[in-house]
Amino acid sequence: MHSQPNEEGGGLATLATWLATGFGSGFSPVAPGTAGTLVAVPFALLLPAGYLAQTLVIAGVTALAIWSAGVAARRFGLKDPGQIVVDEIAGYLVTVAFLPSGWLTLAVGFVLFRLFDIVKPPPCRWAETLPGGLGIVADDLLAGVYANLVIRILCISGILSL
Repeated sequence: MHSQPNEEGGGLATLATWLATGFGSGFSPVAPGTAGTLVAVPFALLLPAGYLAQTLVIAGVTALAIWSAGVAARRFGLKDPGQIVVDEIAGYLVTVAFLPSGWLTLAVGFVLFRLFDIVKPPPCRWAETLPGGLGIVADDLLAGVYANLVIRILCISGILSL
């Protein structure tokens, strides 16, 4: 059963909740985290070229994710509601950051990110204990780092060619 946010907070809180739920994808009755990651794919395609540009975009998305996740969690009255999937969007962008753009990168990144987001190897699980929106988003950012590193290792080892 999915809880709906309470109506306190006005327009800005409603905007934050809309962003935090991945434009509504977090209300998917099946695998909302996967639905949120699917929403991230078009955004990954729009990442600009260059390290500085990608860093700035991902930093901006991360800041927006932390803010909106914190606001939405308070509206839902839960620490980390399943409907909040903006953390998957930020984490997936970290997964594909600074890698060659293409469908293989997106697909392998998707699978690896979901794996690390579900398994939560250390320190991902610990990061969830951080307060507010930071705790909601930090574990997904770390899952994205793990996935990005595995893609790089697969490329260096010759197993994957992007």
